[in-house]
Amino acid sequence: MPDFRAHQLNHFDLPERIGRLGELAYNLWWTWMPNAQDLFERIEPTLWEEVTHNPVLFLRKVDRKHLDAAAEYLDYVELYDRIMSAFDSYMRGEDTWFKRNHSDFGKGPIAYFSSEFGLHETLPIYAGGLGVLAGDHLKEASDLGLPLVAMGFIYTQGYFSQHVSEDGWQESRRLTLDFGDLPVMPILDDDGEPFMVSVELAGRELCARIWEIHVGRVPLYLLDSNVDRNTNNDQALTARLYSSDPDLRISQEILLGIGGVRALRMLGYNPVAWHMNEGHSAFLALERAREQVQNGLTFEEAREKIREHNLFTTHTPVPAGNDEFPRWLIDKYFSNFWPELGLDAEGFMALARHEQPWGESFSMPILALRFSGHANGVSKLHGQVSRRMWNFLWPALKEEDVKISYVTNGVHTGTWLARRMGNLYTKYLGKEWKEKLDDPAVWEKVWDIPDEELWRLRTHLKRKMLGYIRERARRQWIGEGIHPVQVIASGVLLDSKTLTIGFARRFATYKRANLILKDVDRLLAILNKRNQPVQIIFAGKAHPADEPGKQLIQEVYRAVKRAENGGRLVFLEDYDIHLARYLVQGVDVWLNTPRRPNEASGTSGEKAALNGALNLSVLDGWWSEGYNGKNGWVIGDDQDDTNSEEQDRADANKLYDLLESEIVPLYYDRPTLGMPPTKWMEMVKESIRTLAPAFSARRMLKEYFENLYVPSAQAAGRLEKVKS
Repeated sequence: MPDFRAHQLNHFDLPERIGRLGELAYNLWWTWMPNAQDLFERIEPTLWEEVTHNPVLFLRKVDRKHLDAAAEYLDYVELYDRIMSAFDSYMRGEDTWFKRNHSDFGKGPIAYFSSEFGLHETLPIYAGGLGVLAGDHLKEASDLGLPLVAMGFIYTQGYFSQHVSEDGWQESRRLTLDFGDLPVMPILDDDGEPFMVSVELAGRELCARIWEIHVGRVPLYLLDSNVDRNTNNDQALTARLYSSDPDLRISQEILLGIGGVRALRMLGYNPVAWHMNEGHSAFLALERAREQVQNGLTFEEAREKIREHNLFTTHTPVPAGNDEFPRWLIDKYFSNFWPELGLDAEGFMALARHEQPWGESFSMPILALRFSGHANGVSKLHGQVSRRMWNFLWPALKEEDVKISYVTNGVHTGTWLARRMGNLYTKYLGKEWKEKLDDPAVWEKVWDIPDEELWRLRTHLKRKMLGYIRERARRQWIGEGIHPVQVIASGVLLDSKTLTIGFARRFATYKRANLILKDVDRLLAILNKRNQPVQIIFAGKAHPADEPGKQLIQEVYRAVKRAENGGRLVFLEDYDIHLARYLVQGVDVWLNTPRRPNEASGTSGEKAALNGALNLSVLDGWWSEGYNGKNGWVIGDDQDDTNSEEQDRADANKLYDLLESEIVPLYYDRPTLGMPPTKWMEMVKESIRTLAPAFSARRMLKEYFENLYVPSAQAAGRLEKVKS
């Protein structure tokens, strides 16, 4: 077999004493290790901000004199040695959870497929929560030492950059990524040529090269169709996420599923479990079945052989989130493929047929469910919804017997926890808390943190967030010449002493960003109450093709611009991972208002809770498990929405009632001037104690591994013994 290797695009001119900075820049381990980021920032802080925390671009641009000065500065060199020693120890992985508990797992890895990965703001190859969840999945798999390999796309135009016009209309600005500026490496063969994988698309060959990103110990491979041997149209196939063109979309998913399997095979991987993160990659099941048919099995034998070590995670009950393709597209792209499975057109269509009022379609979730031995939703409630939603596939089974389990989403602590909050936890929870962060007993020690100390830290994080928001507004005013009203709308009048509520997420209509605007006069009274004001920060993007979502942004933005709110309603454009960190770390309350039960899980509230914010949410997704009556507030009840208009009115009134009678008075109820609000801090500690361990990616990955990956590996015949 040829020797395939990832090669750095940049060979930096670095002083020998700190020569491994280039190696560190190409491993995203530094993104969740705050002291590792200091190695770059301390060299030239202004440039570090200008390149938006991109170490590859930073090392390309930094003046050699700054590098030389750092190499001669004793404190810097000591930090460098300490960080590189920690990096080497981490990468060796000699004492991981996996090795301690599952050393006999087997030789093959777990393959994890996703159409997007949200890893860091320097890599805008994600659209929202699905991608950020996938990024956290890889980081936690690395921390635990799991043998996982990931497959996705690198989008040459990334996701779009959002600008909001003076009238509140979302404008999409396309990016063009220069891979030479990013921590990505091309896979080259032993002759130094790009490694290519190919698939057939409607009678023509599509070729894609492969890039690699090191996510700690986990390799992430990304497919890229922008190669000379493809047509101009095919070169643009992987240009951006989630095209509304069904022809382009099915082509992408063929490349991801079928091409992704072929790429892993050619790279020498033989996974024991294949995890489809949402239905976009479901065609991988067909490629794996084709392999078995080529080895002499019938199609039914092949399906039974592969399905037990396929896993499928469904992320949404919203129809628009579940890809389906009309029959004519299936005929166009698979007429040469189904004979290789021993099937005809009808037999192939039957694999994932979904009858719709407008005709039959080929459903990617149905394909994934029928070819997976294990399937799960992403919260307990979503598991129930999914069993009801897909029960028709197994009409002989009762709803509760449908084999769709759940693994509730969690968040990667290292990525989302504020550095100073982590230091506080180390002080009171013990030096080893990060190794036991999913252990509820460890978090009982939160009660030992003095109110004053925790309050000071929370106040610092809010000031830090507001400083960042004001500087963003300043840059917009200088750089884009926006109207002064837009400067106010961007948050320059926000106050660190005011109760601050955050609402930041994708602007899909079911998330009801406008719920709090139902009664504007009542809202204004809450915002402007004498001595007890409230300020609300909105942020989020709508998909470029989602007109109702863009109209929702416009409605919110027009409310933000009203002079009566006194600058206490704010909309921050171009929401990304970087802005998200500031918000989840800095706000006092995290607001979530989906129309139940459409929020499969959600994770932003989990990130906020980890940092000491309180959740105010509908009982949907993860919050239906997290809420205990003392760690936040609930809007509405645990009944699913039946009449949208009535439900919106009732939920809005409940939201106002909570703010007026409970939340605002509790926040401003101080025993003496300058002291923290005692009862508020009690709720904050209860929130951290109950939510931080239960909704960590550490707990999530252990559940995936022990409940889904291990059984899949057993079915693959690779596991002789599994520890209980």
